Amino acid sequence: MKTPLVLLVPLLALAACSKPAAPTATSAAPASKPTDAVQQKLQDFAGAAATNCGRLEVHAPEAQSKATSDCAMQASQAKHAFYVAYDMPGMAIGVAGDSAGGLFSVQSQGEGAAAALTSGPCPSQLRVAASGRVTCFAPGDMGSMGAGHTAIPPGMPNPHAMPKKD
Repeated sequence: MKTPLVLLVPLLALAACSKPAAPTATSAAPASKPTDAVQQKLQDFAGAAATNCGRLEVHAPEAQSKATSDCAMQASQAKHAFYVAYDMPGMAIGVAGDSAGGLFSVQSQGEGAAAALTSGPCPSQLRVAASGRVTCFAPGDMGSMGAGHTAIPPGMPNPHAMPKKD
């Protein structure tokens, strides 16, 4: 009876030590939402071995936002595939990086089947916006993601605005 236990302990120890060397989101990052069109497109751009740095709501706590952005920035600098997404009222945005250093942006406006998905190569370098979220757009530029507009359309919330503190 002791033989199976003796074999099981070393196997469990080896399994615990086989964590990936690539950057991963810390325990402060929340679990991902179920896969939707944004998540699927980000995964398509990043590839199967990509690190999921998280998907946050617009008013996520600062610690979660920092863990998520740190994960994405570290992965990008190491040329390790990653993706990250943010959910805001009426839209979701995300950034993916592949192992060759390519960066891609994905945006969905609207809800459910009526959502319009836009994606493409990033127009700028990866950076952390003042909001704490990862972006690959220069400040004030939505590029092709804003349907050719360089400013945010009237009535659309700024996806990089600092959350209001109570």
